[in-house]
Amino acid sequence: MRIVCVAGARPNYMKIKPVMDALERRGAELLLVHTGQHYDPAMNDVFFADLGIRPPDRFLGVGSGSHAEQTGRVMTAFEPLLEEVAPDLVVVVGDINSTLACALVTAKAGPLLAHVEAGLRSRDWGMPEEVNRVATDRVSDYLLAPSPDAVANLRAEGYREDQIHLVGNVMIDTLLANLERARASDVLGRYGLSQGEFGLVTLHRPANVDDPEVLAGLLKALGEIAGSCPLVLPVHPRAAGKLAEIGVPGGIQLVPPAGYLDFIALQDAARLVLTDSGGVQEETTALGVPCVTLRDNTERPITVEQGTNVLAGRDPARIVATVSAVLDAPPAPRRPDLWDGRASDRIADVLLGGGTASTRPRPTDRPRPTDQPSPTDQPSPTDQPSPTDQPRPTDQPRPTDRTFPI
Repeated sequence: MRIVCVAGARPNYMKIKPVMDALERRGAELLLVHTGQHYDPAMNDVFFADLGIRPPDRFLGVGSGSHAEQTGRVMTAFEPLLEEVAPDLVVVVGDINSTLACALVTAKAGPLLAHVEAGLRSRDWGMPEEVNRVATDRVSDYLLAPSPDAVANLRAEGYREDQIHLVGNVMIDTLLANLERARASDVLGRYGLSQGEFGLVTLHRPANVDDPEVLAGLLKALGEIAGSCPLVLPVHPRAAGKLAEIGVPGGIQLVPPAGYLDFIALQDAARLVLTDSGGVQEETTALGVPCVTLRDNTERPITVEQGTNVLAGRDPARIVATVSAVLDAPPAPRRPDLWDGRASDRIADVLLGGGTASTRPRPTDRPRPTDQPSPTDQPSPTDQPSPTDQPRPTDQPRPTDRTFPI
């Protein structure tokens, strides 16, 4: 089977690597496409080197831009590639713009489409990733869910049972495979840190770093926390300029973006982690490290229900109070089921053990027009409520309008 695997940003690399390895062990012919959505070499090449990912077979080089520009450029570049390669299957991972763009092109071009991390929902339509997740699932054939809550979401949204596969968490496959190498890193010595005596901070979401007032409030809270627990903040390119404008309180050590192994080493050694990243919520749960999420919701509720994650929102006083409580009584560590390092093997079993493009129906297969009731079976116009009796579209809740409780 000829399979195209797509990566475009750092979180994708940790997810696609174990899937590629598992597929190749079973004899699949793979083509790795890198869209170039993450364009900073410090946040790109080092991850490929750390994870041992082979150089991409194709590099689209889309770079930065607005959501529309980036999505459009990926679609424009990916479409002729797909026509040339003519794969049986395309595998997309996560929820970035590249994920959605390649999913839409694939759905229209004909190959089967598999979405790794299907079914995750934050219930927050203000997050671009939520739009990407929902739309990608809608056009996918294989919905590869990481957790029972993701499966429940997909069932509630009406997907067929034969599409939904509970496979576990591929990011944890990568973490467990590289944990000993990460623990051998000298990153603590380089930054003058000691095991369990610092907190790690990551900030990158637009809602947190693009609004100066919100970012100033977060920095105020972090400055107060740093008085009792020194903090280390690897600076994401999105946040670098904003941090310089506002100023960083004392007790917060700014460091360059970390490679994969160094970052896992920092998480593993931290007393706690403060983050707005979904992937970090999962990694800290797997490592048993307390995590305080600087958001009001999460698309990964399993990290709250079964892991070490606590939602604190963006209110400075609540963040400080939450951190104080977590440091006084850290959540008991527990690794969720199927976070066992074998999710990628289960994915390969699903993708290589099922039907082919000519035999597997699309997720949106509907009855043929001849199967529909005839016009004479429909109520007459006089039986229909008038337009004024119908709720307006704006009165309808979004399909995922709910928030995960704090």
